[in-house]
Amino acid sequence: MPKVDFYLIDKPRFRENPLLLVCELARMAFDRQLPTLIHCQSRAEADALDELLWEFDPDAFLPHQIAGDGDDDDVTPIVLVPPEADSPMRALVINLRDSCVNGAVDSIKEVVAADAAQREGSRRRWAEYKSRGYAVSKHDM
Repeated sequence: MPKVDFYLIDKPRFRENPLLLVCELARMAFDRQLPTLIHCQSRAEADALDELLWEFDPDAFLPHQIAGDGDDDDVTPIVLVPPEADSPMRALVINLRDSCVNGAVDSIKEVVAADAAQREGSRRRWAEYKSRGYAVSKHDM
C-alpha cells in the first residue's frame, strides 16, 4: 500500500511561497534517485515551479521538465504534470491538486497551504486515502 505524507505549511518561508516546499521535496526525491511526478493545479503553476526549480538553490541541479514539452518525459527525473497533460505513474507523486492521486505509486506527498479553505480539501483527501487503506501521516512544515 502506498504511503501518503501530508505536509502542512506553517513556517513563514513556506507561507510566503509554498512552491519552495515542493522544491525541497523534489530535491530529496532526486537525491534518493526516486523518479517523481509533480501534479500541478494548472499550467501556470507548472510554469512557475519550472522556473523556481532552476532558481531556488544555486548549488542544486534538479533535472526536470513539464510533461509533454519534450520527448524525454520517460527519462527526466522530475516531471511537472499540469491537468491537461498525461504522464505514466512513477514511484513518487507530489500532489498539488484538489483530487487524490490515482494509480500505482509507492509514495504520495500532499502539500497543503496554510489557507483554511485549502486545508478543508486536504481533510477530504486524507479521509479518502485512509478509506483506501493507505498509510497516512502529517508533518508540520
